[in-house]
Amino acid sequence: MCARPILKGDAKNMTKAELIENVYEKVGFSKKDSSDLVELIFDMIKESLSRSEKIKVSGFGNFIVRQKRARKGRNPQTGEAIEISARKVLTFRPSHVLKAQLNPNRKS
Repeated sequence: MCARPILKGDAKNMTKAELIENVYEKVGFSKKDSSDLVELIFDMIKESLSRSEKIKVSGFGNFIVRQKRARKGRNPQTGEAIEISARKVLTFRPSHVLKAQLNPNRKS
């Protein structure tokens, strides 16, 4: 397994800059090449998702674009009935491998 990623301070979130820094340190590419690689991967993911394609990353999970229908809702302040328009939403389903890594003491 890889060493723990570098996070600045005591942050619990990894930023794109920290991801680029990790690629730079672990792979040995220049910072520019590491940045270009990370940007390319994110661009490819965004393009695929914009075409409503499912993205499967083995050992990590699936990114799925779902279509939600239009529905009736209610304005919580006024109680007025409103129409909530149809839209696409992005969902992520973690793989069993990732779930097991996140919960090592849990039995399947």
